[in-house]
Amino acid sequence: MLEYYILLGAIALVSWLVSNTLKKKFKKYSKVQLRNGMSGAEIAEKMLADHGIRDVQVISTPGRLTDHYNPKNKTVNLSEAVYNQRNAAAAAVAAHECGHAVQHAQAYDWLKMRSALVPVVSVTSGMSQWVVIGGIMLGAAAGFGYWVAVAGLVMMGFATLFSFITLPVEYDASNRALAWLKNKNMVSQEEYAGSEDALKWAARTYLVAAIGALASLVYWGLQVFGGRD
Repeated sequence: MLEYYILLGAIALVSWLVSNTLKKKFKKYSKVQLRNGMSGAEIAEKMLADHGIRDVQVISTPGRLTDHYNPKNKTVNLSEAVYNQRNAAAAAVAAHECGHAVQHAQAYDWLKMRSALVPVVSVTSGMSQWVVIGGIMLGAAAGFGYWVAVAGLVMMGFATLFSFITLPVEYDASNRALAWLKNKNMVSQEEYAGSEDALKWAARTYLVAAIGALASLVYWGLQVFGGRD
């Protein structure tokens, strides 16, 4: 178990470094005011309109970095700061979330796959590790305990798959956002550079999460299968 805790510690450290850098980047680019004077909400509404999407509502949601697109009720949810502010960071986030709305409208394959996994992952992700540990404690090398542990690994596998499918979804949404900001001349060169840098660091948080999920799956897989004769 010591190796696992070392692994967890290393991943947590990298995750903290990326998250901390992301916060610094957004703070930095929040000071770069948009020349067009548009708020995050206005940026989002224009991007949706430019893509012919008229059934998605842009709303404000409480919290910080709580921005997301909800495909169930078709809402682009922007944190209060992003919704109201008029800077490069707000433009980047607002356009990124609208990128997900565009993916939804165009039936983007990776988004469809991720959405299909949501019900499964929402149920299994929180219990998978405990199922694996329970199986090992019951005797994962043979018999009933082994199959309990394998079931836990399958659950963990779904969460890992979800993490990796999330990567193209997030990177594509950022690419769509940046392309629109540039092609529609929504931002200056400086503002674009800030938006691009901010979105790159946001995407890295998902990359670290995916690597962490895979590392955890491999570790527990070795504990289960490595214990067999």
